[in-house]
Amino acid sequence: MNNLTTPVKFMEVRTATSSPLFRITPLVLLFSWAFFLVALSGRAQTPASEQNTITFEELQQIALQNNPTLAPSAANIRAAEGRKKQSGLYPNPTVGYQGEEIRGGSFRGGEQEFFMQQDIVMGGKLGLNRKVFDQELKQAQAEAEEQEMRVVTNVRMSYIRALAAQQTRELRQNLSKLADDVVETAHQLANVGQADAPDVLESEVEAQQAQLAVTMAKQNQQRVWKELAAVVGNPQLPLMQLEGKLEDTPSVNADELVEKIINENPAVKIAELGIKRAEAALARAKREPIPDLQIRGGMQQNRELSEISGRPVGLQAFVDVGVRIPIFNRRQGDIATAKAETERARREVDRVKLVLCERAASVVQNYTFSRTAVDLYKNQMIPRAQKAHEMYKKNTRIWLWRTHRSSSPREP
Repeated sequence: MNNLTTPVKFMEVRTATSSPLFRITPLVLLFSWAFFLVALSGRAQTPASEQNTITFEELQQIALQNNPTLAPSAANIRAAEGRKKQSGLYPNPTVGYQGEEIRGGSFRGGEQEFFMQQDIVMGGKLGLNRKVFDQELKQAQAEAEEQEMRVVTNVRMSYIRALAAQQTRELRQNLSKLADDVVETAHQLANVGQADAPDVLESEVEAQQAQLAVTMAKQNQQRVWKELAAVVGNPQLPLMQLEGKLEDTPSVNADELVEKIINENPAVKIAELGIKRAEAALARAKREPIPDLQIRGGMQQNRELSEISGRPVGLQAFVDVGVRIPIFNRRQGDIATAKAETERARREVDRVKLVLCERAASVVQNYTFSRTAVDLYKNQMIPRAQKAHEMYKKNTRIWLWRTHRSSSPREP
């Protein structure tokens, strides 16, 4: 009987505790650890799905084509281009007719003239207008880039949630199969008198709970997929198998990541473009007091009789030049407003960077912690649990074989 020492002691560990739950729980935990190892190593035992597969890149392309938030951004760019073009156009000339002393008699029809009037913009104000709206156009383009990045980010987040739901469903199915194996093992142990009825019932309850978890995982996958379909702009997108693995995450340097988020974020670029636009508007406001020339000229048909020749005077040319003198209104209020807007834009850049720094630090901290936890599970805890699980299965098979052999009638 010495050759049965190890298996017997192993079984004694399971039967020494009076609680049936304690006797079954270690087995379930071992199977659970093995289940998580399958998740992290990417070697799931679930058969390949017959559904069509789709990648993140394909989902991203669908979103960029269908997401309704991108069309307004494109329209804002076109509107900014129109304002830039309009701001640099010259004022239209005025063409008119004017008549004086039109009553006949000694005046012989009086004076009738046609004229053209044009305002000449001085001080380079039109060029400064174009600079102001050029910065506005760049802001609209940056906002469109930010919206596109936001859409891609939302797609990536929804994709990760859907991928997690998909793998959770697969792993729940694996756990359900393992729970079925526990039921089978419990029945085998009961047949040889090493497990009682509560152990068998408890294993069956565990198997039923595992099956219920599979059903809940499938429902959660459907819900998350609907959210993903809405994000990509195609609510009717059928459920498909996602390609990718959650564990395929690159390692990053925390300080470099925070700096990259702050420096390359479109929100910072938009705020910096706001400074340039405010500075251009300030320069334009300072040029506003420079008056524009008002030029008016034309030809006049004078039917009055000349005192010298006694005949009608005839055609006459005339020119008027005027300028508005900036005595009372020198655009003082507009200049003060432009200065305040410039200072506000500079402060806005600082505010955006601080907000991004705070958010990035929190994200990087969570990412680093999650990465450390994944490495700990994958490289230390789960391999040990897998090894213990394999040893348990091996010892169980040996014990059952020896028990069967010892109970078989020997030949005389």
